[in-house]
Amino acid sequence: MRSTARVRPPAVAGLFYPSSPAELASAVEELLAAAAPRGSSAAAAAPQASTVARPPRTPKAIIAPHAGYVYSGPIAASAFSMLGPLAREILRVVLIGPAHRLPFRGLALPGVEAYATPLGEVPVDLEAAAAVRRLSQVVELPAAHEGEHSLEVELPFLQMMLGAFRVLPLVVGEALPEEVAEVLELAWGGPESVLVISSDLSHYLPAAMAERADRATADEILRLGGPLEPRQACGAMPINGLLAAARRRGLAPELIDLRHSGDTAGDRGSVVGYGAFAFHEQV
Repeated sequence: MRSTARVRPPAVAGLFYPSSPAELASAVEELLAAAAPRGSSAAAAAPQASTVARPPRTPKAIIAPHAGYVYSGPIAASAFSMLGPLAREILRVVLIGPAHRLPFRGLALPGVEAYATPLGEVPVDLEAAAAVRRLSQVVELPAAHEGEHSLEVELPFLQMMLGAFRVLPLVVGEALPEEVAEVLELAWGGPESVLVISSDLSHYLPAAMAERADRATADEILRLGGPLEPRQACGAMPINGLLAAARRRGLAPELIDLRHSGDTAGDRGSVVGYGAFAFHEQV
């Protein structure tokens, strides 16, 4: 199915994040500024947060949550802030998230030339899209992207951090870890490329139960284990693909932040869990 649209427009602006460009830029700037350096008192005080020394290099991959910014924005910012001082060297982002709205088999490309947010258009890496499209598990399915938020909400953070870059956007339906890993390996690239996996963790548990469940999920990610199940993370299939690739590539995982919506938005009776992780190439 080939799309006739050139640009995939914003679908959740005004819902998950501000629709005004000025308000959105200000909100993301504030979230990134508040993402405390690990080892500081603020980071140490964050519930369940990890505080280890920052490696002097950009991670090859990160996992970031994708809920409304009032809920997951601080945790997402802690992941994207890891791109840090070398951010301007990153020219391409392989952005992969789960399908929430449309069931399908495989991984879906949007069939467009650009992805838009209120901050502007991000060009799609059409050469990389054509390369992964040759894999049997990759399809062109604009409908999988039309109302999907898992990729869109990550883009403003990337726009503010990186400036100009290209994106390879993929939504994952039913897919095996090796099918996702094969796509990641093909699009791996060098230091000019970073992988971003979009996922929340547990959903709608009481706070204490969510904290236990999410800590167990984080431990599984940190040992490059898995496969995770959807009850552990809505982006379990993209994460499982990253874990398979990380095992082969010898990436070292790091927990940056682990909190839930009760920590950020107040209601602890039924929360959604959020984790920020980085994966580093070992030298």
